[in-house]
Amino acid sequence: MKILYQAHGTATGGRNGRAFTDDGKLDLRLAMPGDLGGPGGEGTNPEQLFACGYAACFDSALAHVARQQKLDPGETRVDAMVGIGPNDKGGFALAVRLSVTVPGLPRDQAQALIEQAHAVCPYSNAVRGNVDVVLELR
Repeated sequence: MKILYQAHGTATGGRNGRAFTDDGKLDLRLAMPGDLGGPGGEGTNPEQLFACGYAACFDSALAHVARQQKLDPGETRVDAMVGIGPNDKGGFALAVRLSVTVPGLPRDQAQALIEQAHAVCPYSNAVRGNVDVVLELR
C-alpha cells in the first residue's frame, strides 16, 4: 500500500491519562467512564475518539461515492455509537452502529450509497471481520 498520509498520536496514563498528536492539534485529557468502573469526569475516552473518527471517515466515504456517481445526497450526517464489552476470550471487544442521514436521495438509493461507502471507508475496512458494524439509514 502506498501511504498518502500518516497521523501520529501518543497516549500516556492509559484511560486516565492524556492523548495528544505530535503537531499539537489534539491534546486531550482521558477519563475512564463510570460504566467501566472508572471515575468518569471531564476527560474523553478512546471509544468517543473512535466514534468521532469513524463518523467523519464514513461521511467522507459517502461524499466520495456520491461524487463518483454524480449524485447529490444533500447534507449527510453520520452518528456513530461505539460500545465496548467483554468478549468470550477474556478480553474486550467493540461494537459499532452507524446511523446515517442522507436527505437528498430516495431511501433505496440512499441505502445503496451507504453500503457502497461501507465498502470503501478505511475505518470500515479496518474493522471488517473483527467488529460488528450495524448500518442504519435514518
